[in-house]
Amino acid sequence: MSERRSNTWQRKKVNRPVSQDQSNSSIDVESSDVQNLTPFRAGYVAIVGQPNVGKSTLLNTLLQYKLSIVSPKPQTTRRQILGIVNRAHSQMIFFDTPGILEPSYRLQHTFVRAAHAAMKQADVQLFLLEPESSARAMDNEILHRLADTQRPIVIAINKIDKFEKGILLPLIAHLKDKPGVKEIVPVSALHGDGVAELAQALENYLPEHERFYPEDQITDHPERFLAAEIVREKVFLRYGEEIPYSTSVRVEEFIERPGHKDYVRAVIYVERESQKGILIGKGGSALKQVGKMAREELEALIERPVYLELFVTVKEKWRDRESELRNLGYV
Repeated sequence: MSERRSNTWQRKKVNRPVSQDQSNSSIDVESSDVQNLTPFRAGYVAIVGQPNVGKSTLLNTLLQYKLSIVSPKPQTTRRQILGIVNRAHSQMIFFDTPGILEPSYRLQHTFVRAAHAAMKQADVQLFLLEPESSARAMDNEILHRLADTQRPIVIAINKIDKFEKGILLPLIAHLKDKPGVKEIVPVSALHGDGVAELAQALENYLPEHERFYPEDQITDHPERFLAAEIVREKVFLRYGEEIPYSTSVRVEEFIERPGHKDYVRAVIYVERESQKGILIGKGGSALKQVGKMAREELEALIERPVYLELFVTVKEKWRDRESELRNLGYV
């Protein structure tokens, strides 16, 4: 592993061998000259859109690494996730934001605030939507708010592998003259189609600037944050509709123990005793499965063995109580 700063996770840097073939020396020099003439760009890109349009999947594809948790359920992302993409001539710092929706309880209000905060910090706005949307009015509202930031907007139309081209063309025609829109790129975040073209489009609108982060760093989130997100993802994948939305995860302890397994203690909060019983399962079997899945993914991420302990605690109506949202780090 690369050296970690303040327990922040960094991706291992890959060093490629330099060819010693003297016959390529003139090409290398020419390539170097071109690189020196190309201005380096660095800046922040906010990925915004409605829930379940593929924002986290897109970030993971851009990173070529799974950083943001994903599930088929909407509203999986609750906090702003920062991911760093390093390219030859740029460093793009992405904010993966919660889906923008009409909030119905306090926790959902924090989703919308997080997305709006990311818009204000961004140098470039990346608006992700689907070719067909059951809430087109919300897309228009998001686009209007993005235009108000006076930042360039790049639109990515996602999931093109699922739709006919006849649907795309009218949508592109509808969007191309909207205020602030610079480019529209059809993509499939899941399969990677169009993602390279999207990355180049975003790079073109970044300001000229040196790197903000070391080249081998992929996020600024501490390992305990990533561990909590991994546990929460497994809850979303393992349980039905009610349980995931009523749960929150906090890592109480994350202790590195050289020569031994790292110790991670995580608490899963639910709103009712009945939910606690479902989450734990008969004889603790359901919770053990969540723990096994989370431990395996966490070990793969940090490249160290982990001893993970999970506990379940009831916090009644925590999603609608400001004090509990503050305690759990949402506000």
